[in-house]
Amino acid sequence: MGYVWALMSVLLVTCAQLMMKWAMMALPPIDRPRELFSAFWGISPGAEILVIGLLAYVCSMACWFMALRRVALSKAYPLLSLSYVLVWAAAIWLPWLHERFSAGKLVGVGVIFIGLLLVCIPDKKR
Repeated sequence: MGYVWALMSVLLVTCAQLMMKWAMMALPPIDRPRELFSAFWGISPGAEILVIGLLAYVCSMACWFMALRRVALSKAYPLLSLSYVLVWAAAIWLPWLHERFSAGKLVGVGVIFIGLLLVCIPDKKR
């Protein structure tokens, strides 16, 4: 069950990152505080998505706490790197984020994924 909690945490933090990126693109910049405040006061879509993204982060942390109660830290912590892979893939796939594919980044994400596999694959008993 600990790995389920860890994967739920990874999925929630991935969604949170994507929502917050979209919200930051939709909201006025921080150097225009009057417009930014108006966007929050008027409950704009960007403000709503930002709040939902922050709540997803909170839920992710709750899932992470549950995972840490059940899974060794040496196994659980590398699972967080899975969110790097998922965020990168989703950012490329979702057209409104305007991210470009690059072979170099693919190699980097591949190295992260291979490292994750090497850490998480159980050792053979001798």
